[in-house]
Amino acid sequence: MSYLIKSLVIMLSLALSTTVFAGNTSYYGNKFHGKRTASGSIFNMHSMTAAHKTLPFGTKVEVTNKKTKQSVIVKITDRGPFIKGRILDLSKGAAGKINCQLCTTSMKILSYGDGKYRRQ
Repeated sequence: MSYLIKSLVIMLSLALSTTVFAGNTSYYGNKFHGKRTASGSIFNMHSMTAAHKTLPFGTKVEVTNKKTKQSVIVKITDRGPFIKGRILDLSKGAAGKINCQLCTTSMKILSYGDGKYRRQ
């Protein structure tokens, strides 16, 4: 295999392993605190969790506020957001770590969860 093909294969595998999305992010908290999430866990607004429309439950993502450059690692435990133009709903605790009420973020997938429902 030529050097060029090997380089392309390596670059493609790196690109696929570091999937990054950008978009508007909001948070949710008081209204849902103590209630069951779509994954079956009980929502704790102080924990480092988030809601995403399609990522498997248990997926860990690094969310970075594009304005402040602050980052937080969260686990996907719920479905949402259900407001057009938003890609992620952070728990109130996670949003506080990156100073985000409604902000533009980048979201980097660190590991994929198994997507299983876990009643706790």
